[in-house]
Amino acid sequence: MDLIRHLRLFIVVAEELHFSRAAEALGMAQPPLSQAVRRLESEMGVELFDRSRRQVELTAAGALLLQEARELLAREERLRTVMHRARTGALATLRAGVPPQTPARTLHALLSACAEQCPGLRIDLQEVDTAEQLRLLSCGRLDVGWVDHPVDATDLALGPVVGVELGVVLARTSPLARLSEVSLADLAGHDLVLFPRAGAPGWYDRTLELCRAGGFAPPAVRHARNPGFLVGLVSAGCGVAFDDGRVAGREPRVVWRPLAGRPLVQRMSAVWPVERGHPGARRFATIAAEVVARDATTARRWPAPSPEGDEERPRPWSVVYAPPVGPAPDHTDGCSETISKER
Repeated sequence: MDLIRHLRLFIVVAEELHFSRAAEALGMAQPPLSQAVRRLESEMGVELFDRSRRQVELTAAGALLLQEARELLAREERLRTVMHRARTGALATLRAGVPPQTPARTLHALLSACAEQCPGLRIDLQEVDTAEQLRLLSCGRLDVGWVDHPVDATDLALGPVVGVELGVVLARTSPLARLSEVSLADLAGHDLVLFPRAGAPGWYDRTLELCRAGGFAPPAVRHARNPGFLVGLVSAGCGVAFDDGRVAGREPRVVWRPLAGRPLVQRMSAVWPVERGHPGARRFATIAAEVVARDATTARRWPAPSPEGDEERPRPWSVVYAPPVGPAPDHTDGCSETISKER
């Protein structure tokens, strides 16, 4: 008996719970389909469907087989994919996922390090958020991913974990910008600009949990997929954001300040399938951890403000931007006020 073929037929019947509809979906007559299911039941030594009622239902054994059959067929598909890649020489390419917000200089350093330490291995970088990376890894369309923690690592190997301390990004006109460091409680009343939850649910929920524990329950959470949009919202007074310092380093209208007590540490690592791991995945994980850790320690940090403000710090961009004179706008209506000033 062709077990794989019979399991495919069984899955369709189990999902439809109707032999006629299943046969139509499979493009075959109903009698051969019923015979195939009977033969599978005979082979397994159990009844898979309860046919004593008006509607066909799975037996306990049938429900168990459905779960196992799906896993088996998924493994078969992955096996065929891996063998196809080996046959065509595709194992010389490592398909690696990285989050969309990864800085350009980090990507450059990562690719350069891989080229130097793994000559002959082509790195196919794909811009994919954590949730999508996990999905692609499970179906064999990605070899290794760089993800935000916490993450469900079932059936996945984890590389070295890197922790990056986050500070707060503020509008330069915010009164909080005059502080050398800011506590989470100081941010009370501000909206929070955060990445969409669907991209990394674990880290998203953990961030809000730590904020609430520190006395900051944002009235509203605005979502920004890319750093440019995040900076635009923050600079317009529409909220605050968390970053390791690199966003503020590129934008004169915002500042970065460390958080008192360093409560937010973003942890990341590479992950790859345990059972069908690409031979280059573990090496990539080590290289990526080294690059990200090094890049995080050299990320640009704004110095603490002097009593006179930021006037003593060199400002190469002062020709294109000058901070407004007078009291800073209140953060509660800063969005509309700042926008009208820029216009």
